[in-house]
Amino acid sequence: MKFSDVVVIIPAHNEAKPLPLVLAALPEVGMVIVANNNSTDATAEVAREGGAIVVDEPRYGYGAACLAGLAELKLRTAAGEMTPHVVVFIDADYSDHPEQLPELVEPILKGQADFVLGSRILGDREPGAMPPQSLYGNRLACGLMRLLFGARYTDLGPFRAIDYPQLCKLDMSDTNFGWTIEMQIKAVKSSLRVLELPVPYRCRIGVSKISGTIRGTILAGTKILYAIARYGLWRSK
Repeated sequence: MKFSDVVVIIPAHNEAKPLPLVLAALPEVGMVIVANNNSTDATAEVAREGGAIVVDEPRYGYGAACLAGLAELKLRTAAGEMTPHVVVFIDADYSDHPEQLPELVEPILKGQADFVLGSRILGDREPGAMPPQSLYGNRLACGLMRLLFGARYTDLGPFRAIDYPQLCKLDMSDTNFGWTIEMQIKAVKSSLRVLELPVPYRCRIGVSKISGTIRGTILAGTKILYAIARYGLWRSK
């Protein structure tokens, strides 16, 4: 199966070391966009050397970087450079396995799903890849989404694929750590066909911006809980 209508968006903050590994491991796709999120290292340079389109986003935030990547995709789509069918999001830290991309996009390309989430919980994880605080926060968030919205997620994993027209309808807006939850809640409330697939997960290269510090963990947890409350009020148009 060809992936010429698949676009990969990679949010990246100071990921000059692992990013080349991610780019090299990706299957050939129609377009790769790296959203350089206020990096102070050579992230932008190595992204260009790896063949990616680079868009700079000075506002620090995971969601802000993802939104910048989407904005760039919309501009290039409007210019007629391509007609995307599926958008894949993957982190730049090489914790996910980019070669698993076909497994995530094929159910969408075959018309079997609208949104495919790579679940680290269902997949094989290297020891230490998800520290206890990450596992606890993940379990809490997924439990609340099930209780409040009937959403049967096991993970908030960053490696995910979604039908591009459906993604546009979700009207994504979160600029921080609530981005993944926003997408998952809105997907359920929009009655998208959601599929979770197990994906392997390894220890990232470098220190996590979220779970690598106590402050980062608390901040991310607070924003995730806020996102659940905020997007629980959202209604599909």
